[in-house]
Amino acid sequence: MLKIALCDDEAEQREAIGRLLREYAAQRPEWTVKLSVFASGQELLSAEGAGEFDIYVLDVLMPGLSGIELGMKLREQGCAGALVYLSFSPEYAVESYAAHAFYYLMKPVVPRQLYPVLDQAVAAMERQRDACITVKTKTGMQLARLDRIMYAELVGRAVRYHLFGGEKVDGKTLRGSFREETAPLLAADGFIPCGASFVVNLHYVAAVEKHFLLLDGGDRVPLTRGLAAQVRQQWSDYWLNVLR
Repeated sequence: MLKIALCDDEAEQREAIGRLLREYAAQRPEWTVKLSVFASGQELLSAEGAGEFDIYVLDVLMPGLSGIELGMKLREQGCAGALVYLSFSPEYAVESYAAHAFYYLMKPVVPRQLYPVLDQAVAAMERQRDACITVKTKTGMQLARLDRIMYAELVGRAVRYHLFGGEKVDGKTLRGSFREETAPLLAADGFIPCGASFVVNLHYVAAVEKHFLLLDGGDRVPLTRGLAAQVRQQWSDYWLNVLR
């Protein structure tokens, strides 16, 4: 199932964009699409499963929470969905990067602009969902989707995988090095080493500070001295590539 959230404070816009999204769903019968419509950012945040939509189509300028602020709050909760922003003005496009926007479209939105963006978001989502690693745990083998792994850390002589939503998966005691064990992560797009004991998924990085990374959801990962500038550049490059 493909879950899409639409949030716009103007009823006319909700009706017009909602119609486009329903027409999009009708043209792609291979997917079961569930569309949920919200009149404000707070209404969306208060909804059950607010952070679990695959695609968010958000108006930028709304009273109360703006679309950018809404996106950042969703990211703070660990939301990994694609944020597609809509606006009558291009002036907030750069600000949308702070919420890890997938795309920024100008209103009035037309199918030839919106539908390819939605297709790209779905394709990226499917690639992420198909990519997994196998973790050897004390109770057996466990699959972990790469797009759900926020970071991995060395705990004692084992690797702990921190997943989106707060779940943790502990691997068995290492026979080799931490770098060897996390090689499948480092081979995937978006994962980088942060010192000798951490590998981080840049998709979940909310801010790069001098001595640590702040992740969506509030976790902090320490940075080796002098590494901040390099990681900040890698983080920027990652999102520029995502937005192309």
